Amino acid sequence: MNQRRVLVVEDEPTIAESIAARLRAEGYLVQLAADGPAAVAAAHGAEPPDLVVLDVMLPGFDGLEVCRRIQADRPVPVLMLTARDSETDHLVGLGVGADDYLTKPFSMRVLCARVQALLRRVERASRAAGEVVALGDLEINRAERRVGRAGADIHLTPTEFDLLVRLAERPRAVLSRDQLLAEVWGWANGSGTRTVDSHIKALRRKLGPGLIRTVHGVGYALDVGAER
Repeated sequence: MNQRRVLVVEDEPTIAESIAARLRAEGYLVQLAADGPAAVAAAHGAEPPDLVVLDVMLPGFDGLEVCRRIQADRPVPVLMLTARDSETDHLVGLGVGADDYLTKPFSMRVLCARVQALLRRVERASRAAGEVVALGDLEINRAERRVGRAGADIHLTPTEFDLLVRLAERPRAVLSRDQLLAEVWGWANGSGTRTVDSHIKALRRKLGPGLIRTVHGVGYALDVGAER
């Protein structure tokens, strides 16, 4: 079994080494980068990572710019570390391609669980059927992990893509936040409903309004053939 490669981007040596030590103990191959330019160079290197753990505050240029440059090259799961628990900060991170985020301070057990969940999702999606799903003017190519609407390509992060696929598998059906957390994120305790809401907002911004319907107090549904 091939070991998964994780790039840890953190400028605080103590935190970086703690994360690296825990991930190595879990069986991952870990590479460290301490600033923005080094992170981008590592991500574009000969052995690109399967996942990136990325701090927002970095020398050189910040984690948001790192995430933007990495995702422009190829989709890769990004777990962003932020010092502030602000919805605006999270939405900005999601907007440049982050898939999940943890607010400092965090436990190493939670970080490892998030890393495992992200990688498990990508592996599961790679084994999924490769048919093209067409719903109104929305087209989803599961094999190539590409999405288009009205003929225009739309770049989604791995998590955004998986969330859209789950909604598209049951068009018009209302899926609860807890259900989406379990099916997309692999979380069973229902404690991350804000994560679902933030990703839905990011999807709406990229796909346009009117496609994803909110059912207040319940969850979300994909409205087939909805108009803008």
